[in-house]
Amino acid sequence: MSYQVESVLNAQAHLGECAIWSEREQAFYWVDILAPALNRFDPATGENRAYPMPAHIGCFGLRENGGFIVALRNGIFLTDADGNIEKQVGDNPTEHSKSRFNDGHVDLHGNFWAGTIWEPRDHKGGKLVRVKPTGECEVMAGDVLVSNGLAFSPDGKWMFHTDTPNHVLYRYPLDADGNIGEREVLREFERGTGGRPDGAAFDSEGYYWTAMFDGGRVLRIHPETGETVDEIKLPVRWPTMVAFGGADLKTLYITSSRENRSAEELAEYPLSGNVFAVRVNVAGRPEPLYRG
Repeated sequence: MSYQVESVLNAQAHLGECAIWSEREQAFYWVDILAPALNRFDPATGENRAYPMPAHIGCFGLRENGGFIVALRNGIFLTDADGNIEKQVGDNPTEHSKSRFNDGHVDLHGNFWAGTIWEPRDHKGGKLVRVKPTGECEVMAGDVLVSNGLAFSPDGKWMFHTDTPNHVLYRYPLDADGNIGEREVLREFERGTGGRPDGAAFDSEGYYWTAMFDGGRVLRIHPETGETVDEIKLPVRWPTMVAFGGADLKTLYITSSRENRSAEELAEYPLSGNVFAVRVNVAGRPEPLYRG
């Protein structure tokens, strides 16, 4: 079908990421990793508020009792509702001079998951950690260059995870307690102009939506076959993550990047770094809250 994509926030972010809709506030949260800042965008007023962070912020989760859990370059922290750090609950499991946290999400059990990227790119040094509501932090997976695309199926049976520069979409089975089993490759994306799988979200029908970085599009992917069943073309080449929002959860918000882009590239794609919104036919699902 044909989609109408609108630039709803002229953010011009260096590296927009971690798109999350707060159902409780009817507001859209996102990060600019390199600013570094956590942001709150109110679609009703068009106002965006930035919460500066002391280090690169890869991702965050909304807390059940208010405030945030944030994954910064050097560790994972709890903050209050204004983004002020209260205490540390986890470490970056890799050397943070060469690694930072990247993509993350809260699962259906109220745990916060966050993955790292290995910046030298000389081996698959990225890790994926889980922070339980008790504050216990443990490494759950690894063997990726860039941990990305983390999302949990609405039936609670699968965790999806991508390695962006390696063009791979993995899935892990989940048991009743939310622990992961052995991973399997669901899809290896073709290399070329189609882009690489970046941040993602599941819709209420169990399909996986991923932003294709360097591909200028968002794909809706079948959760069993890995095949593309729908596509949204974008006015930017470097989308980074998606989130379902709005009162009916049928507005897809999309973050994007302008990091390391040349003047010529930015002239061709002047909206790079903005936040976009598009109405879709299927609803998402409410964002789970971290219970710690």
